[in-house]
Amino acid sequence: MKIIGIDLGTTNSCASIVEKGQPKVIPTSKGYLTIPSVVAFTPENELLVGYDAVRQSLTNPENTIQGSKRLLGRKYNSWIVQKVKQSFYYQIVEGKDQEVEVLGNQIPFTVPDISALILRNIRKVAEEYLKDDEIKAVITCPAYFNDRQRAAVRKAGTMAGMEVARIINEPTAAALAYGYKKGIERKLVIYDLGGGTFDVTVMDVEEKVYQVLSTAGDTFLGGIDFDNRIVEYLVEKFERETKIDLSGDRIALQRLRIASEEAKKELSMRKEAEIKLPFIAQGPEGMLNLEYKLKREELEKLTEKLVDRTIDICQLALEEAELSPDQVDDIVLVGGQTRMPLVWEKIKSYFGKTPSKGVHPDEAVAVGAAIMADIITRGETGILLLDVVPLSIGLALSDDRFKVIIPKNTTVPVKKTEIFTTYKDNQTSVRLVVMQGDSPQASENELLSKISFTGLPPRPKGEVKIEVTFSVDTEGILTVSAKDKTTGKEIKAQISALAEEV
Repeated sequence: MKIIGIDLGTTNSCASIVEKGQPKVIPTSKGYLTIPSVVAFTPENELLVGYDAVRQSLTNPENTIQGSKRLLGRKYNSWIVQKVKQSFYYQIVEGKDQEVEVLGNQIPFTVPDISALILRNIRKVAEEYLKDDEIKAVITCPAYFNDRQRAAVRKAGTMAGMEVARIINEPTAAALAYGYKKGIERKLVIYDLGGGTFDVTVMDVEEKVYQVLSTAGDTFLGGIDFDNRIVEYLVEKFERETKIDLSGDRIALQRLRIASEEAKKELSMRKEAEIKLPFIAQGPEGMLNLEYKLKREELEKLTEKLVDRTIDICQLALEEAELSPDQVDDIVLVGGQTRMPLVWEKIKSYFGKTPSKGVHPDEAVAVGAAIMADIITRGETGILLLDVVPLSIGLALSDDRFKVIIPKNTTVPVKKTEIFTTYKDNQTSVRLVVMQGDSPQASENELLSKISFTGLPPRPKGEVKIEVTFSVDTEGILTVSAKDKTTGKEIKAQISALAEEV
């Protein structure tokens, strides 16, 4: 059985394997190294994944699922889900237990269902290449993913028919790609600006020890948002010139989105990119074209605040790691959006040094996952990946306060125990509302689970002592157990991808 590394990305995904000691991205039968993270359902009920799904997206935008990674592990009423609904053209609806579902030809699919279809496609590519149909995987996720999102990634891998050997953070994978077997001793900043998410991780790398000092990020900041700025700009400009609003035309917007992404890429190499979209709308005197020459300085003006936000997050991560920018040895860039010249300029200005070119921004995460897979396959010992809890974990109190049990940036694995007591006479049950986030107000954090602990002996308030233990494993998955100290009765709940009562 082979273990491969998989980078499950918002925009593109890929797999990698170590062969003869060298990591290699696994190509598709057509020679592609990455697969678009896109799933489509055609009017004939045919399922398409990857490039085939992208090719028909212009004529079928409402049944083409893109950017779904942003929805993984989210509740339907989350502001993030509501924002995604405004960015794409497929239908996002509320399913069971506030779970997010998307509609393909009016059939509901959960977000792990969609991720599993992408992963199944990657598994098939790997099986064809390796001539082996028994495959395990190390799958990556953003460092800033919370517990429920991580559980959703693992669930998607299992649904795709793979045993998930391990979930590791994307920046940790990138650090492995950068430093494994190179004998380096460096303080690194992994700056990961992908299609949908931004992570910055500060790491101390010494030989075989990869220790995360801090991590910060925004799961709603990525290349998609840069594309959206161009789309909004062109829609406004077209309306000023023609009095026609394209914002309600799904096919026109999809054409604009594709053209905007291509122009953005071109502007990383050139000073000007031409956008030509014939017959974009019907005017009073016939069909209208959209033609515009977008200059690099215009793009930079449109997106500078997005890049500045990444630098603010870098500053936060460095403060939490108690380092200054000049104490960082290397800045490792990951994700396609890091090719933008403005990103390089802002990083160079803030850190006072040019970013490293030591890894391929599109392949580093998959390569690092493959290195981790190879370490597991060979049973290599001595490699220590010391990751951290990205967001504080704790309990919601009755007055909407958030009691932190495990603070953010605590090294994992970690186990913390707290003693709680009853607050009413003859109380026979206690309900724990487990949250994750960094707001002192519980309601502003993410609900992970509600756990009911029943069967307590009826006694005066304060006499029953309940010992609650929070454990976070090396993958960042949380387990909560509780014990009545008087009777020794114990319950244990694995926090699932949905917040459930158990």
